[in-house]
Amino acid sequence: MQDAKARLSEVVKTARQQGPQDISVHGKTVAVLVSKEDFDRMSGRHLSLPAFIAASPLAEAAGEFELPPRLKDTPKTEDW
Repeated sequence: MQDAKARLSEVVKTARQQGPQDISVHGKTVAVLVSKEDFDRMSGRHLSLPAFIAASPLAEAAGEFELPPRLKDTPKTEDW
């Protein structure tokens, strides 16, 4: 970790160019530095909301739930 702190800009540059960089303490990985682009891709932040929902593990179960009657007939905005 001391080495990573001392060379942070180099570690960040390497993560952007070559991929995730392990940060270790006493030879054991304790963290991984990834580029912002990799983080967004892995976290799904690049997806639109409908695409994110469709990719969700719960997407298959969506048809199994029934909305309570009060939510099925939600008033239109002009009715408020």
